[in-house]
Amino acid sequence: MLVAMAGLPGVGKSTLARRLAAVLPRAVVLDKDPIRAALFPLPTLEYSTLQDDFVVDLMLQTAGYLLDKDPAWLVILDGRPFSRAYQVLRLAHFCEQKAVPLRVIHCTCPDEAARQRLELAARQNSHLAANRSYALYLQMKAAAEPVPVPCLEIDTTRPVQACLFQALDYLFPTQS
Repeated sequence: MLVAMAGLPGVGKSTLARRLAAVLPRAVVLDKDPIRAALFPLPTLEYSTLQDDFVVDLMLQTAGYLLDKDPAWLVILDGRPFSRAYQVLRLAHFCEQKAVPLRVIHCTCPDEAARQRLELAARQNSHLAANRSYALYLQMKAAAEPVPVPCLEIDTTRPVQACLFQALDYLFPTQS
């Protein structure tokens, strides 16, 4: 299965992705930001859509390798908001080619919560992507398109454990 963590910067995608991977025995998180930083040294690091698309394509190649080798893997893509329809449709096409299910978890929170989280991360210098800011959040929010595939919406202002259980129920629905 391929799981895409969608949502604007600061909404809690990475926190939930890491929690999911920690409780699932065959799950791995592929995070765009450290992959991009490893591929592009500072003089070449940019926060462009072109570079993001390139890195996500490499993440998909990696996911394909893992899933081809062992279809039991649950690959979680993190670090990209997937706020544009073409980005999610690219994932859907990949999953169709690989014959694996796509699940999109769209994390949300009120603007004020995102602002506080982004400002705290900036003060603590705790995020790899140097361009993360509330201004970027607002810019991306204004340009965001609806997720073009079925997805789970999670309000990450709820306790993280509740969000985790909601995500697990979505990924592995119980048979009635």
